[in-house]
Amino acid sequence: MNGADINALLHARLPEGAPLQIPPPCLVDMQGEVVEYVEGQVLRMRFPVLPRYRNPIGHMQGGFIVAALDNTLGPFSYLIAPPSATTSLNTQYLRPVTPEVPYIVCAARLVERTRGQLHLAGEARGPDDKVLALCQAVCQILPTRPAA
Repeated sequence: MNGADINALLHARLPEGAPLQIPPPCLVDMQGEVVEYVEGQVLRMRFPVLPRYRNPIGHMQGGFIVAALDNTLGPFSYLIAPPSATTSLNTQYLRPVTPEVPYIVCAARLVERTRGQLHLAGEARGPDDKVLALCQAVCQILPTRPAA
């Protein structure tokens, strides 16, 4: 499934009249592209490692790694329980994203769904498939308004 297909699926699953911009500007700016979507199980997205994301020592700054993860977890959460909002996102960095790394692939998976929350796991991997960062997120499932 490609990005256009994911965007169409997101639009179809959102409450009617929801004033949301799909895809969001932050995802467009990071040039994220869908690599794989398995219904309700996993969403994988690829993000280029751009020079403007570098910290003073030349590695991808941690905030951009988290942004890439969040730009994967967010759409995934909307695909399985629209609408929802992230209430916590905890990240562990395992390896640096050096200037030689052309892109990272982020994956989002559902760990558990309760009546009001989604517990998600995410990871960022390099082209060599080594894990660069891990994260855990909790998303609050927002109440939907009945159609008028």
